[in-house]
Amino acid sequence: MGAVTYPDERVAKFLSLNFVPVQMQTTNTELMSKYSVSWTPTLLVLDADGKEHYRAVGFFTPDDMIATFMTAKARWALDTDQLEDARALFEEVIACYPDKDAAAEATFFLGVARYKVAHDPKALRETYDLLKDKFPHSSWTKQADHYRLISK
Repeated sequence: MGAVTYPDERVAKFLSLNFVPVQMQTTNTELMSKYSVSWTPTLLVLDADGKEHYRAVGFFTPDDMIATFMTAKARWALDTDQLEDARALFEEVIACYPDKDAAAEATFFLGVARYKVAHDPKALRETYDLLKDKFPHSSWTKQADHYRLISK
């Protein structure tokens, strides 16, 4: 990723505006163990206390990196009950990167955020229907499969 993704201006700008990037050497076995890193690259989103909010493993193209870490930022907002921020970020991922894997994940968690705001399970059913339509082979669709049991 050091040859293509990180040097990309859009990636560099996005990361610097939204995160405090830290690169860990694989020789740092203490940190590798602490964060259960067994494969590289492993990308983690941690809060100030070191609590993990998101993990991604593997190489990313610049667009995939931005879409994935927009989703990561939205997941942090969801974890910290900043539901409007989470909703807006998930919607942005879906609108800007509709053909990326992150869009399916953003769709899934947008439904979770909508449910947490309204406490209406129909939001979860609508999420399943949307995932089934737009991302029929995604693991997020499979994860949402039980939402199909909720009445429309």
